[in-house]
Amino acid sequence: MVRSLDLATASSSLGKPQAGHSIESILQAAATNGIKGIEICYEALVHHATRGTGPSEEVRESSILQAAEDIKRRCDAQGLVVIVLQPFDSYEGLLDEEAHRRAISKWSQWLVLAQALGCDMIQMPSNFMLSGTTGDFNRVVADLIEIADLALAASPPVRIAYESVAWGTHFDLWEQSWDLVKAVDRPNVGLCLDTFHIAGRVWGDPSTTEGTTPGADAELTASLSRLVHDVDLNKVFYVQLSDVEKLSSPLVRGHPLHVEGQPCRMTWSRTSRLFPCEEHLGGYLPVLDVAYAIVNQLGYRGWISMETFSRHLWESKPDIPMSYAKRAAQSYKMVCAKLGWDELIDG
Repeated sequence: MVRSLDLATASSSLGKPQAGHSIESILQAAATNGIKGIEICYEALVHHATRGTGPSEEVRESSILQAAEDIKRRCDAQGLVVIVLQPFDSYEGLLDEEAHRRAISKWSQWLVLAQALGCDMIQMPSNFMLSGTTGDFNRVVADLIEIADLALAASPPVRIAYESVAWGTHFDLWEQSWDLVKAVDRPNVGLCLDTFHIAGRVWGDPSTTEGTTPGADAELTASLSRLVHDVDLNKVFYVQLSDVEKLSSPLVRGHPLHVEGQPCRMTWSRTSRLFPCEEHLGGYLPVLDVAYAIVNQLGYRGWISMETFSRHLWESKPDIPMSYAKRAAQSYKMVCAKLGWDELIDG
């Protein structure tokens, strides 16, 4: 069943030191607006552990576990479930052996943190490093198997939700992430499917005046048809709903949001995300088509995460956590109404 919604990135975008929003205010906002689950970002653990004081790396590592345990207690008090720790990024396909060893050490720490948070899942975006990686399929599969087996050996075992992000260096399509999941062939490795990353890669393009790719409608229709036909439902670990602004001009050099050396879709994602059904704020991707394919046609029943990243989340206004939680809840209700999900919701 579609159990509920959770406010994704509430702890990541809002909880970064630059924004200054406390985890207490974020969790309270989620609970007040009927949200049942939440994603926790590693950066939010660091922020909560240090309260933004920026101590040495050694002090951070000694206190992050305590921060995770404290956040778990606070979530329990608010009736919130931590569904995932995220994002374990910049891992697969590393060419430097020492960097790979450091990543494995980090992974071992993340397994402990996930257990402290009371969640059984870690989300992993496809590698988007601009150098120092390989897209060799077999090498990437081997890397994923290595961490999957470590996660299986954990007590209790931890699942990996792999996601092709729209600006991934080597893997930027859901089809590629599905190929990797099938090749890894471990029971604890599955997909995170995100309406923004699917529609924003196949249909949307912020670097163009139109904001779309060539043949956008036909390409997305074909992609969603393949998704419904090919993906094993049991391998969809959770789903994120998100839209994005159509910018007034192409996101290229000279645009106010342009970041030199950063893929335009990455900049777009980090600054301009919206919730579904927020066309009045500029949302325009056909994300409901993607959600319909995953839930209504493929038959997904599980956590639905309302995800957003925005330049406005970096503002220090104290009402931001509550306003974004309210928008997430309103968006979810509209999606349910438009796609007929009310009949699917459990309780």
